[in-house]
Amino acid sequence: MPPAPSDRGAGPSGRATTAAGRATGAGRAAPTGPGRTAPGGVARRLRRWLRRGLRGVAYLWRRSLMFRSVAITVMTTGLAIAIIGTAVMISISNNVYSQRRDQIEAESARATVVAQGIFDAATAGEDNNQSELETLQNEAQQAILSNTTSPGGTSIAIERSPDQTAPQALQTVVSPGFPDAAITDALRKEVGKNTGKLSLQPVRLEEDGRSQPGLAVGSTLQIPSAGQYELYLVYDLSDAQQTLDFVSQTLSIGGVALMVLIALVTSLVVRLVVLPIRGAAETSRKIAAGRLDERIPVKGNDDIATLARSFNGMAEAVSRQITQLAELSRVQQRFVSDVSHELRTPLTTIRLAGDMLFDSRHAFEPSVGRSAELLHAQIERFEMLLADLLEISRFDAQAVQLDPEPVIPAALATDIVDEFRPLAERAGIDLQLVTPGGHTTMQLDAKRVRRILRNLVGNAIEHGDAKPVQVVVDSDARSVAIAVRDQGIGMPPEDAARVFDRFWRADPSRKRTIGGTGLGLAISLGDANLHGGRIDVWSRPGEGSTFVLTLPRTDGVGVSTSAIPLPELDESYDGPRAVREED
Repeated sequence: MPPAPSDRGAGPSGRATTAAGRATGAGRAAPTGPGRTAPGGVARRLRRWLRRGLRGVAYLWRRSLMFRSVAITVMTTGLAIAIIGTAVMISISNNVYSQRRDQIEAESARATVVAQGIFDAATAGEDNNQSELETLQNEAQQAILSNTTSPGGTSIAIERSPDQTAPQALQTVVSPGFPDAAITDALRKEVGKNTGKLSLQPVRLEEDGRSQPGLAVGSTLQIPSAGQYELYLVYDLSDAQQTLDFVSQTLSIGGVALMVLIALVTSLVVRLVVLPIRGAAETSRKIAAGRLDERIPVKGNDDIATLARSFNGMAEAVSRQITQLAELSRVQQRFVSDVSHELRTPLTTIRLAGDMLFDSRHAFEPSVGRSAELLHAQIERFEMLLADLLEISRFDAQAVQLDPEPVIPAALATDIVDEFRPLAERAGIDLQLVTPGGHTTMQLDAKRVRRILRNLVGNAIEHGDAKPVQVVVDSDARSVAIAVRDQGIGMPPEDAARVFDRFWRADPSRKRTIGGTGLGLAISLGDANLHGGRIDVWSRPGEGSTFVLTLPRTDGVGVSTSAIPLPELDESYDGPRAVREED
């Protein structure tokens, strides 16, 4: 439709309307009015609801044994009911249709015989005029209708066969509402070919916009002086269809009711098994949480009760063993703590006497002076061992607490490197420090982190074989990592897996230049875990070892990855990325 003349140059409103029309014509969606939803939005909302529903069903399927059992039972039962119901419906439908077909065929044959008898009763020698033939035709029609008793109703049509040359002809008789479309050309050919026999054909009858099944029957009549005529009877089978619909509806309702009943019965049966299992799972969780006196209630003498009694017996035995082990652990911890404390008094006395002898060693004979030096060194080692034992006992008793303070990890690593640099120079080791990260302030227990780094750097110098040792500090958004890498003798994988065990050494016969107790790495691992961090290790014989301390930036949040990742023990390693980039 062309635009009205007033649309041109009509001002801003006219231009806006025209532009909106062009936009709409270009395929852009017009804005929806208040309370209206675009079809695309409805589809997306339906898909979102469908996905949520499927996720909910999948969650229940994975987590609920009762839901899974009921669902499987209902699905298998529904499939069985559907198969059996379909077979029953097919059998009933075939039986009802066969009976109605036989009944209709018998009625049609009887009606044809009666109608033919009426026409044959006329005197063959006499010439029947038109009015007499029409009278016979009406009588035949009445006789046919009286011999058909279909509950759904019967329509009748008497038509002259084509290519007839008889001198007289009867008018076509059609009952009111006769379905002409139901009489197909195939049926007409079949009736004309099989003269004297019945021809049957299923048809669909349209009534008030509804389609109903029917059966058309065709036969021939020989009328004196009028030739051959075709008789068509159309039977309405809506009564049989109603019967089948009723049977189908009854079977469907019965099937649904049976599925609901089976689902209820299955849920009740499964509930009898699932509830004790849930009770056992809840009891096991409580026992695992430390409530060792929890037990499963025992009711009856069935299999579930036998399982509950067996579980309670097992829990009782485990509880006794755990109690015994806990008591033994407490005794051991108390023993170590008591012995360590009791040793402090004599050790202090020995230390004072040893210091006096050590200070006066130059006045003694050489052998006595050497003994004073050895005594002084062993007393220091004894003090270190006693301090480590006390610290281990505190970890075992879970009596260790952090004393956090603002710390810059890179500055802390710098202090440790400066502290150990003289020792590294005496060992002929180039102690290197690379700090691409770790320059932000964190809340850490500085004393414990220093102890970790002292252990790692001291061990690297001890096993470095006069090769460079790198200390690398790096960070990411979640953690700060400090790596200590040496290129010394290294360890095989089985030794690297035990390196944090107490009093364990990879090579006990190796001479140590730094005094150690065998508890340093175990205490370091405890300090790292206390911060929510971890210590990773990589080592291969002849390629050296790398220890990485990873600490979380946020308190109370563990670390799953490190800013300085390490490969597997069976893989080669070129050192931290920052060192390679520095090289």
